[in-house]
Amino acid sequence: MLPLDMRDAITAGVTTSFLHLLVLGLYLGPQPDSRPALLPQLAANAVLFLCGNAAGAYHKALMERALRATFREALSSLHSRRRLDTEKKHQEHLLLSILPAYLAREMKEEIMARLQAGQGSRPESTNNFHSLYVKRHQGVSVLYADIVGFTRLASECSPKELVLMLNELFGKFDQIAKEHECMRIKILGDCYYCVSGLPLSLPDHAINCVRMGLDMCRAIRKLRAATGVDINMRVGVHSGSVLCGVIGLQKWQYDVWSHDVTLANHMEASGVPGRVHITGATLALLAGAYAVEDAAMEHRDPYLRELGEPTYLVIDPWAAEEDEKGTAGGLLSSLEGPKMRPSLLMTRYLESWGAAKPFAHLSHVESPVSTSTPLPEKSLSSFSPQWSLDRSRTMRALDEELDTGDAKFFQVIEQLNSQKQWKQSKDFNPLTLYFREKEMEKEYRLSALPAFKYYAACTFLVFLSNFIIQMLVTNRPPALTITYSITFLLFFLLLFVCFSEHLMKCVLKGPKMLHWLPTLSVLVATRPGLRVALGTATILLVFVMAITSLVFLPAASACPFQAPNVSSMASNLSWEIPGSLPLISVPYSMHCCVLGFLSCSLFLHMSFELKLLLLLLWLTASCSIFLHSHAWLSDCLIARLYLGTLDSRPGVLKEPKLMGAASFFIFFFTLLVLARQNEYYCRLDFLWKKKLRQEQEETETMENLTRLLLENVLPAHVAPQFIGQNRRNEDLYHQSYECVCVLFASVPDFKEFYSESSINHEGLECLRLLNEIIADFDELLSKPKFSGVEKIKTICSTYMAATGLNAASGQDAQQDAEQSCGHLGTMVEFAVALGSKLDVINKHSFNNFRLRVGLNHGPVVAGVIGAQKPQYDIWGNTVNVASRMESTGVLGKIQVTEETARALQSLGYTCYSRGIIKVKGKGQLCTYFLNTDLTRTGPPSATLG
Repeated sequence: MLPLDMRDAITAGVTTSFLHLLVLGLYLGPQPDSRPALLPQLAANAVLFLCGNAAGAYHKALMERALRATFREALSSLHSRRRLDTEKKHQEHLLLSILPAYLAREMKEEIMARLQAGQGSRPESTNNFHSLYVKRHQGVSVLYADIVGFTRLASECSPKELVLMLNELFGKFDQIAKEHECMRIKILGDCYYCVSGLPLSLPDHAINCVRMGLDMCRAIRKLRAATGVDINMRVGVHSGSVLCGVIGLQKWQYDVWSHDVTLANHMEASGVPGRVHITGATLALLAGAYAVEDAAMEHRDPYLRELGEPTYLVIDPWAAEEDEKGTAGGLLSSLEGPKMRPSLLMTRYLESWGAAKPFAHLSHVESPVSTSTPLPEKSLSSFSPQWSLDRSRTMRALDEELDTGDAKFFQVIEQLNSQKQWKQSKDFNPLTLYFREKEMEKEYRLSALPAFKYYAACTFLVFLSNFIIQMLVTNRPPALTITYSITFLLFFLLLFVCFSEHLMKCVLKGPKMLHWLPTLSVLVATRPGLRVALGTATILLVFVMAITSLVFLPAASACPFQAPNVSSMASNLSWEIPGSLPLISVPYSMHCCVLGFLSCSLFLHMSFELKLLLLLLWLTASCSIFLHSHAWLSDCLIARLYLGTLDSRPGVLKEPKLMGAASFFIFFFTLLVLARQNEYYCRLDFLWKKKLRQEQEETETMENLTRLLLENVLPAHVAPQFIGQNRRNEDLYHQSYECVCVLFASVPDFKEFYSESSINHEGLECLRLLNEIIADFDELLSKPKFSGVEKIKTICSTYMAATGLNAASGQDAQQDAEQSCGHLGTMVEFAVALGSKLDVINKHSFNNFRLRVGLNHGPVVAGVIGAQKPQYDIWGNTVNVASRMESTGVLGKIQVTEETARALQSLGYTCYSRGIIKVKGKGQLCTYFLNTDLTRTGPPSATLG
């Protein structure tokens, strides 16, 4: 019970026991009348001390072990809590890097519901439509910006240079957008577009977009002046209203739709490099903030000419000033030398802009255990329930001195203080220690207890000690021997039941009819009712056997040492009473009762109220026996020890029955306090284990949410590069591939189908149908045969995907062409599946949409760019040509290049020539149509599985 560690407690217990035996032997040894009873007494005392110390050491060891476990679980809970906070920050950053905050909350709830339901797909809805997260916003301005001359420059770049260049450029544009309260929507190749006035309306949205456009042009002019690279900026701005949100199930990208968005796109396409091209609607909102000039009609594309509305070019007020100052044209190129490639010059200059890396926040979020207080093993070994914090230091002072993690650490330590059990708690009732939540209380009482067998084994040690003591100090009457024999049999049966699982190997070798025996210990550990019954019976058995030697004695008897002439016969008297026990056994019967008290405290997880009932029962029984029914034995012992007149009798402190009763009460209250303390720590241990499990489950859910979000932005094979220990923050992610098949599949009829009227809620219902189309396309990706297909993005009603991105870099180059490009067949089947999905949608929506598909294969560069909204994308001539194959294609057909047609024919597909067509930026190309009936000239290829 003292606040000592185990070694000091054992040393103190062994020392006091040894000294007691030594003093007793030295004092009584020389006395002739004490010698016959001395050896049994010394042996009985040794057994008594051994049992008491063993029971105390066992209890202390269990308590320290439980406290250590509780302490570690509390720290684990603390670390788990911090890890949970970290994961919440991760997923919050991720979600906000994909979506605006107002939309992120809605979609997060659906993802959480999906994870908790254990579903990989969307939860079942009351209707047949997929969830649509789109809202209409009035009073916004849309900016489209394109880097003129970038395609030519990109063809000269290495993969690393290209990704670095794009990240630095768009990182700079993101900074400009943030300065002017604009939200970047999407990056399309080298095209950047954003909106001002989302998600909250802004009165200066038009001015914000114009300022941003001018700053973008100014940044590109500085870049051109410093490097001599021939690039420029073309910007278009239009003000109006948009539908904004997310469509589809995978690779979410916040997007905007409306006729006003289309108009802004055409404003950029027909603009003048270095100038911001605006519509009359935007000009009206500028309120004279900028000087403008009319745009020449020849610059307008057919879409703008058809509208017939005037457009304007904003005059940059700083352009003239910059021209007057002049620039150090090609300053970097002159310093580095004329032989350096323009792309390398530009890359070196862009590095000075210092744009943030994508997902940089994932590697800089504080580690869950980075600031927690170190926990040396020594502090655990010296930890005891009596330990508490220095009261001179309040928790407020600690919070001021330490960081949050350390303050929480000390709060955990403080809760382990035993005095906390008497204070108000949100978890416990301070009087009964019951959990305030009824379900938790029920779960606690029904929880399994594997350690019950050890409680029973230690109780058997107490029983065995009582047996040895009574055999040493009594005359071993036959009735007592028979009673103990039966009790030993019952105890062996109990221990067999409790430890039967350890006999598994032996039992399994025997008859099958005995194979059920090992399950008995499991039943005891998991059935609370059976456990309580066996524990109560065991304690009562020890109680009863502690006083069994007295049961066979008469309630009262004549004491020969109380006769008048007894003093003259002193030398001839012995310690025996005819028909009774030796008098020296009387105090040992009391000691056996005290050991009976100890057996109650050995069952650590027994409920406090049951221990209180058993201890009260035992206190009442012991006091009634030694103070009432068998009090004459104590009086007789005193008469034997103090022969003579009544005046020579000892005081109260040497009265066996009174001091025995006093020791009973002392042990009763001590064990009662100990029982309540045990109850508190057992419940606290259970509480923290439950909290830890809950927090671990919540952390796991958050980790899964983070993984889902990350994989919704990046392919599964790329996501590990940006999270956990694999995070390589020192470099941008980029990868080159030799053979990737790129698909563009569009629904051109949707542009005609889309309209904005009050009937379709200003275009919202049209987008609902587009959401169904894209979501159904996304559902195909979950099929095993399309596991190699990676969705890249959607551009309005155009779906972009690729295969061959999960191969290792350079791996394709070492393989033959047929094997390395075998995934082309998977992409063809995916394209056909898209058409089949669209046919089903047509049937249900009474439409006649048709798919137009373009395919191309070849080398590409993949990478992740953008810190504000990180985006995975692929670049290269292969991508550009695939896009042209779609835009110049025919409805219901899959158009491919000559090289792709040749590769598909080697896989068994049939292609037929379309002829020579003019392709923008590529000149005259010979293209082919794929036979979408999947008719093959040869047997099916194994690579299509």
